[in-house]
Amino acid sequence: MIYILDDEAGVETLHVRGDLHKYLIKVRRHKEGDELSFRARKNIEVLHRYKLESVEPRSAALSLISSKVEEIKSKKNLHVGWCVVDANAIEKVLPSLCEVGVQKISFISCERSQKNFKLDFKRFERILEASMQQCGRSTYVEFDTCKNVKEFIDKYPDTKVFDFCEQTLQDYSDIKTILVGCEGGFSSKERELLASLERFRLDTPMVLRSESAVLAVASKIVL
Repeated sequence: MIYILDDEAGVETLHVRGDLHKYLIKVRRHKEGDELSFRARKNIEVLHRYKLESVEPRSAALSLISSKVEEIKSKKNLHVGWCVVDANAIEKVLPSLCEVGVQKISFISCERSQKNFKLDFKRFERILEASMQQCGRSTYVEFDTCKNVKEFIDKYPDTKVFDFCEQTLQDYSDIKTILVGCEGGFSSKERELLASLERFRLDTPMVLRSESAVLAVASKIVL
């Protein structure tokens, strides 16, 4: 764990109890004199360094050593338009998308998205926070929704489309927004809407699941 999220981070003396105390002392085996990093959600760009001063059976006290702005984020911004798939599939790949450095994800209700899928952004945020603490990232992935593919491309006309086609891209450096379909790809009506946009595929003979495609393409572009 690179840092710990705690809303009290920044105070001169920080007290930890409960699950966090158990994790730091019994799982991570931190002891008096160890230095740990904390961030607060309200000012997450500020990194606070603390020294573990005392350890009690159910609590621990840490003293503030330093506080400084230290943003950790990707050097390249990528916006992913992702046609809605099963939330379980999204949740499995979210930590990896966070680690890769994706800036924003817009979830789109396309024609082949199952209508019973519900997106719990609060749960997504908790998953992101666990990933951020592990990888060190200090910025949240932004979430948005679009009611259909047309609304998305109207907002983002420079979108590149990941699709079943002959074109494989050699240069990903200028891509800022991509669109990835759900299982089964885009409908014929949606393909008509996307006809004027540049399409591409990855150089593989295998058919990728939607979540695999999102992660693979994001990795190609950002890393």
